[in-house]
Amino acid sequence: MSIETESAVAGFVATNPTLTYTEDGVARLYARIGMEHSRQEPDGSWTQLEPTFHDMTAFRRAAEEGYERFRKGDKFVATGRVHEYTRQKDGESAEEFIVSRFGHDVARTQYDVRRTPRQAGATEDGPAQGAGFDSPARRPQQSRTAAMGL
Repeated sequence: MSIETESAVAGFVATNPTLTYTEDGVARLYARIGMEHSRQEPDGSWTQLEPTFHDMTAFRRAAEEGYERFRKGDKFVATGRVHEYTRQKDGESAEEFIVSRFGHDVARTQYDVRRTPRQAGATEDGPAQGAGFDSPARRPQQSRTAAMGL
């Protein structure tokens, strides 16, 4: 079976998100997002270019959770798809990124994770025996800090 993929974007929230509801009562989040760009120069250095700005929309639970968690300036990563459409007000073609999943960019954001309580018998190393799945034995992972350039 092949790996299913979606388009992905990484950027920053350029406007505070707004939450509205469709006529059918479906939650809809809208925000302008910025995407940073850079160019590698012949000498190997990087030049920061002007960011580009785009529309981003999420629906249903992603919209409600996104509205609660995201603010202007937050760095994020998102998967979804590009939706091309014609604007009603001026007849111009436009596009927006429709989010299926998104979250804060862990490489550029500090935050605390609040996990739900574990089932009885669970440890910090993993779920309790018989918790619903069997996982293969894991090898200890080496630190990747140097490889990430941090």
